[in-house]
Amino acid sequence: MNKYRKLKISLISVLAVLLVGGCLAYANRGALAAWGYDRLLSKEVEKKLANSYVPLTTRPRSVSAEETPIVEKPFSVLLMGVDARGEERGRSDTLIYTVVRPQDGQVLLLSVPRDTYADIAGRDLKDKITHAYAYGGPEMAVASVEKLLDARIDHYASIDFQGFVRVVDTLGGIPLPITKDIVNKGKDHEKFTIKAGQSSYDGRDALNFVRYREDAGDDVSRTERNRQFLEALVRKASSLQQWTKIPEILGILGDNFRTDIQPSALTDLAKQFLQTDHRIVSYTLHGEGKRMGEQNLWYYVADEADLAAVKKTISAWLDPNTPAEQLTVPSPDTNAYAD
Repeated sequence: MNKYRKLKISLISVLAVLLVGGCLAYANRGALAAWGYDRLLSKEVEKKLANSYVPLTTRPRSVSAEETPIVEKPFSVLLMGVDARGEERGRSDTLIYTVVRPQDGQVLLLSVPRDTYADIAGRDLKDKITHAYAYGGPEMAVASVEKLLDARIDHYASIDFQGFVRVVDTLGGIPLPITKDIVNKGKDHEKFTIKAGQSSYDGRDALNFVRYREDAGDDVSRTERNRQFLEALVRKASSLQQWTKIPEILGILGDNFRTDIQPSALTDLAKQFLQTDHRIVSYTLHGEGKRMGEQNLWYYVADEADLAAVKKTISAWLDPNTPAEQLTVPSPDTNAYAD
């Protein structure tokens, strides 16, 4: 069954759901109007995120976000949650191909499961797409997702999950839908237990909730937990009443957030969306888990019909002439759109 969700939310919160977590979620419509954000917070955002601007060196100038993006035209962003430990580069545990349409306020989130079997751009091999980031950083991850989806990526944004831990703790914890104890105890896995039924979970428990990988749903379940975690984080950040915490949250995420969208462009987009009614539509690439190769490793193999429908969906969303009412999620069974 297609997963189809609509949320009324600002671009600031969109970026939070997608990747930035709570860094800008304080600028929701109920708290500050666009003029208030512009006058009171936009310069603070730009200052805190100044070091987050990291363009991709391998991209041509026309795609590398050297200039502020035009807020009226649809553009795509690859959002990545990176699980790095210590000095390692890490892997992109969360991959969300996103189309943002500032003019009509429509946002498409296409989740690509981390273990998706795909060509790794720049290397003559197929592997789990999460490994593209480990092999070649955001440049290789962007190129590999472009190849998988046969669609351009205009920008990227990534955040280290360790930054989420600090943000969750700064917010005083978040609620999570845990109805029975979660125990990670596999031979080659990190050991931890998350107790069920708590009204709030700290940053370490929240990160372990995202990392847990021993349930029957494998990669699909992990993708769903990522979504639940990010939505809980956005709700908590959006309801934040202690505005004195805003600079601290921005500082935390500024240290862990990287993008090729300039801070001034982020604030321009925020102001645009604060004045626009909008919705988010989300979808996860369909497929099935298989053990493959000489080492009998587990991979997530994309359904070809669904992948073709996803490509058609992306094309429609990136076309500024597509009417808003025709912007829906893929329907692989009919090769059309699902209502």
